[in-house]
Amino acid sequence: MDTKGLTQTSFQGLPLVSRGKVRDIYKIAPYLLIVATDRISAFDVIMPNPIPGKGKILTRMSAFWFEKMSDIIGNHLITTDVDKFPGACAPYKEIMDERCMLVKRAQPLPVECIVRGYLTGSGWKDYRNGQTISGIRLPEGLKESAKLSEPIFTPSTKAESGAHDMPITKEEVEDLIGSELTQRIVDISIAIYERALQIADRAGVIIADTKMEFGIFEDELILIDELLTPDSSRFWPKDEYVEGRSQKSYDKQFLRDYLLSIRWDQKPPAPQLPLHIIDKTREKYEEALNLLLK
Repeated sequence: MDTKGLTQTSFQGLPLVSRGKVRDIYKIAPYLLIVATDRISAFDVIMPNPIPGKGKILTRMSAFWFEKMSDIIGNHLITTDVDKFPGACAPYKEIMDERCMLVKRAQPLPVECIVRGYLTGSGWKDYRNGQTISGIRLPEGLKESAKLSEPIFTPSTKAESGAHDMPITKEEVEDLIGSELTQRIVDISIAIYERALQIADRAGVIIADTKMEFGIFEDELILIDELLTPDSSRFWPKDEYVEGRSQKSYDKQFLRDYLLSIRWDQKPPAPQLPLHIIDKTREKYEEALNLLLK
C-alpha cells in the first residue's frame, strides 16, 4: 500500500481540463482521462492530507458498478487498463495504473442525482427542520437512520470546488433540463439504487444513500463520473444497523464525524488530519471494497 498518497498530477503533453475535489481530468482527443487522486473532501472542502490508495479504490469500485448497471444504462467508461490507453499516456503509466479511467467526453447534466433509502446526513437534518427533503414531505415521527418506505430522489446543484451543493426540488430540475429528461434520470437513479441495495445486502452492507451523475454523449443519456463509491455513498454494516442513532460506516462519515468533533467551521482552510484518522479512513474504504467486490 502506498503510504504517501497522490495529491496532484501533472502530465506534460496532456492538456488539463479541470482539477476537482478528487479527480484531475485531462483531454486525450476525442476522450478524457480521469485520474482519481488520493485527495479527500468533507463538507465540500478538500482536506490538506490525502488518504493513500483511495483513488485506486474509487476507480475499482466505479468500474465494478458501471458493469453491474450496464443493462440499465450505458456509461462513459472505455477502459481502466493502462496498456490500452493512448500512447501519450505511456510515460506516466506507473502513476496512472489502477487509478485512471479513459472515458467518453460527455456533456454533464447540471445536477447531482441523489437517492436516499434511509434518513441520515443532510436528509435527516432537513427532515428535523421541516419534515421535507428536496420538497418531498415525509411521515411524522421518523427516527434518525430510519428506512424509508421507498427510495426518494433528492437532487442538488453541482457546486464548484470549495462551494456547497444546494438541495433543489424535482420541479427545479425540470426547469433546468426539461420534464422528460428529469423523469428519465429519476427512474434510472432509483433503479440503480435498488439494484445496488440487493447486491450490497448479499455482502452484508446497507447503502443508505448515494449520489450519481449523468451526461449526454452522442444524444444518449449515460452515467458519468463515479458510481457507488465510499466518496459518493453511505455504506453501513448490516449486522450493526439500529434505527434511532447514527451508524458505523464504510465511508468518509468517519472523517466527517471527526471534523464535527473538533468543531471545525467547515470553511477553508481545512485542519491537518492526525495520522490515526487518515489510517482509519483508509481502512473504511478498504473494507467497503473487500466486502462489495468479493
